[in-house]
Amino acid sequence: MVDRPSRRYRARVEYDGTDFAGFQVNPGSRTVQGVLEAALARLGDGVGQRVDGAGRTDAGVHARSQVIAFTYGGRLTEAELGRALDALLPPDLSVRNVRRAAAGFNPRYAARYREYRYTVWNGPRSPLHERVALGVRAPLDTAAMTRAGSAFIGRHDFSAFGATDRSPVRTVSMVRVRREGRLVTIDVRADSFLRGMVRRMVAVLLEAGLGKMDETAVRAALAGSGPAIAGAAAPAKGLCLRRVVLGRRPGEWNGEHEER
Repeated sequence: MVDRPSRRYRARVEYDGTDFAGFQVNPGSRTVQGVLEAALARLGDGVGQRVDGAGRTDAGVHARSQVIAFTYGGRLTEAELGRALDALLPPDLSVRNVRRAAAGFNPRYAARYREYRYTVWNGPRSPLHERVALGVRAPLDTAAMTRAGSAFIGRHDFSAFGATDRSPVRTVSMVRVRREGRLVTIDVRADSFLRGMVRRMVAVLLEAGLGKMDETAVRAALAGSGPAIAGAAAPAKGLCLRRVVLGRRPGEWNGEHEER
């Protein structure tokens, strides 16, 4: 038998996070990384291969365009590999755009920024909408939410809005609040995120939308020494990793973790 050289690949994956215990492998739990690695092992005659992701989404968080990378040394071509891998995946997880990548490519380090979207159904109870959105019955003032969101723009220490991290400084380049009928979306873009950061930011913006906080209060919470609004976080089901843009410039990576 002729040994085939292992090659590095990258791909985009989409998943409904409802029934996943997050992206990262967790023994005894169903995770996105675990399911992908099991499928790749089937394609590689049982040989396990690690799957690296651009972001480690939490339990219940969805993704429209997560970027992954893996090594494969089987006989399938690039096109065949993509089709075969997707065919082995469950209904709540899909893979697309499988293509060759440079040796050692890791999307976590290659990502220039990530963009998350939080969706709120601001209307009467709706089982269909609220599978992937937070239901809020009281009217939300999206203009007030936009003003409050401006406090997050720039490079800040986000310790008050995320899990403890040795390097809590992040650069947020966009916070955008939009309304389309009953749907309110909150888009947040940053170089990377602390664990739980987006959902804690959303919790504060919702307070602003309900008239309980303003921009000044948000700035004070950001500069505070303790968790903002006692560490409250919006539910995971409304959050989706919407976009990962690759192409980090040399020297930009500073060892920060990307955890939502």
